Amino acid sequence: MGTEKVSAADRAAVLMDKYGNMILRVAYSYLHNMEDAEDILQDTLIQFLRNDPTFANDSHEKAWLITVASNLSKNKILYLKRRQTDELSEELVSEAGKEDLAYVWEAVKQLPEKYREVVHLFYQEGYATKEIAEILGRNESTVRSDLKRGRDKLRAILKEAYDFE
Repeated sequence: MGTEKVSAADRAAVLMDKYGNMILRVAYSYLHNMEDAEDILQDTLIQFLRNDPTFANDSHEKAWLITVASNLSKNKILYLKRRQTDELSEELVSEAGKEDLAYVWEAVKQLPEKYREVVHLFYQEGYATKEIAEILGRNESTVRSDLKRGRDKLRAILKEAYDFE
């Protein structure tokens, strides 16, 4: 009875004590923002709990954590850039007094659900295709394909309804 497995939560607590500051520094080196770096630390530990990986040694464990924190940080940078671009586009549209783009989202609602959800997650929520694949439990290539088909269908809907090219 003495060989009980240590729970993932207990392992995560040990990792937090052992590597928490290192993960925070890695994330901060990418993001230059402590709040975002803390989010990455938390997300790294969540990934650890989800995957419950087994490591050959401390060096492997440390490398896995650095890789996960780095990848999550890079994804966050892409997300923030996409958000910044979206906000800038929205400002330009409103500054120029252009027509509200609500008609585009009305057209999105007409898409079949599998296309509608990937279009929404990609454009409205700012997720990368890899993240959408994880969220929806699909292959990333399927998500990319659905996104392309969704765009094509959206283009057809807009062209028909609004004479949009």
